[in-house]
Amino acid sequence: MSTDTLTVMDEEYRSLTHRLADEAGESAAYRRLLVTDDDEELAQVLIERERPLWAREIAAFRLGCGGDRRAFETLVLLLNHRDPERCVGAAHALARLGDPRTPRAAAALATNSLRTAYALHPVRLLTELRAPESVPALMRTLSRLLGPDEPHWRVALACVEGLGRLGDARARPVLEAALPHARLGEAAEDALSRLPAC
Repeated sequence: MSTDTLTVMDEEYRSLTHRLADEAGESAAYRRLLVTDDDEELAQVLIERERPLWAREIAAFRLGCGGDRRAFETLVLLLNHRDPERCVGAAHALARLGDPRTPRAAAALATNSLRTAYALHPVRLLTELRAPESVPALMRTLSRLLGPDEPHWRVALACVEGLGRLGDARARPVLEAALPHARLGEAAEDALSRLPAC
């Protein structure tokens, strides 16, 4: 894979390299992973023991953006990471990977009630993918985040906005249920306006 695949203007790639430079200590291994054109070298990083997370992240990001499905499992793990910046990069690469397993994996992460704190980026990825799994997963996630004093309201808001973008009439009941919520009402109203008429 040529480094041309990842253009200089790719904001996510530039953000990743700047963020990981400190983590990697600007090491020779770090610089090598940024410039190598050898997909096999990158793929080897994903399976070798004792490789640091920053190295796996670079390799998975580059392979994923280049459409190499060997990056899939690592990217899914990063999509559900406690560090939001790692989630952003993983979602970016997964959206470009084109692996048919991605929507199902993102839906599983988004709907896992034990991982709701980390569901924001899986929700956004589902919206971007526009897959058959997207609307049911967003509806399911939103429906359990409509209780009073819900701490994960940002995830709920992402569901509302995603359902509006996807424009599927099946979302009408759950979006109507979101209308009374102070932090969701305006977005829910906008989302409902995007749905096809009954």
